Amino acid sequence: MNPSEYLNIQKEHVDSYLDRYLLPETVKPESIHRAIRYSVFSGGKRFRAGLCIAACETFGGGLEHALPIASGIELIHAYSLIHDDLPCMDDDDLRRGKPTLHRVFGENIAVLAGDALNALAFDLISRAEDCSLIRILARAIGTEGMIGGQVADVESVEKVDLTVADVEFIHTRKTAALIRASLEMGALAGGAKDRDVEMIGEFGAYIGLAFQVVDDILDIESTDEVLGKNVGSDEDKDKATYPKVYGLARSKEIARNQIGRGKRILDRIERETEALRGLADFVIGRVY
Repeated sequence: MNPSEYLNIQKEHVDSYLDRYLLPETVKPESIHRAIRYSVFSGGKRFRAGLCIAACETFGGGLEHALPIASGIELIHAYSLIHDDLPCMDDDDLRRGKPTLHRVFGENIAVLAGDALNALAFDLISRAEDCSLIRILARAIGTEGMIGGQVADVESVEKVDLTVADVEFIHTRKTAALIRASLEMGALAGGAKDRDVEMIGEFGAYIGLAFQVVDDILDIESTDEVLGKNVGSDEDKDKATYPKVYGLARSKEIARNQIGRGKRILDRIERETEALRGLADFVIGRVY
């Protein structure tokens, strides 16, 4: 099974689970439940969920162990995108080929929908009854992870002395931290030992950075139709990106190198890692 097929299968599982879990649009207040479903089911590859499930299966766990965790991670991702698109952040009009949430429901409902998704994610993760999972996720999205990266991203705009270290700081936290956590949580749910959880996290750090570098490249080389959002927005907003500090050719080389380093981590794991290797290759072959 190629990685796209694997992700499509896991996406069906996750979407079905979330459809059953999330409250219907008819439940009061209807506006927030419509907004949540608009965001959660707006498309997307469920890449982080796929990583979580693959890591769980790698260490002997079943889909039933991974599914609530993987679904919770996708709610966190949805919340982060809602807030990232807000006028006070990136002020984006399109996400996955559709109007961003605040353009449809208003800025106030968008903020609250993101807040609600954050809370719902922890409700799902808590069902595994393992505080270690909650701790991993909380660190990944807090000031040492996703939020810290977002702060640095906001503060980097129009920074005249932007360095390679600045961009790496942003990318490893804003994007790679949640990807790393997805793998660590999946491995833990599958019964992995501490050392294996640590190694799968290192793998996630490498492919997570590559994922964002590829995002930076696609913002230059892709099209609005393929990417589902306005290309060239990073340059227009003077964002901190790898192509900005390294150029396109070197950025592509860095992404490939990160994937290679991640795969070498997998060589040290005494398990069948074919699915994880395929997902690593998927990162470098992305077109959106």
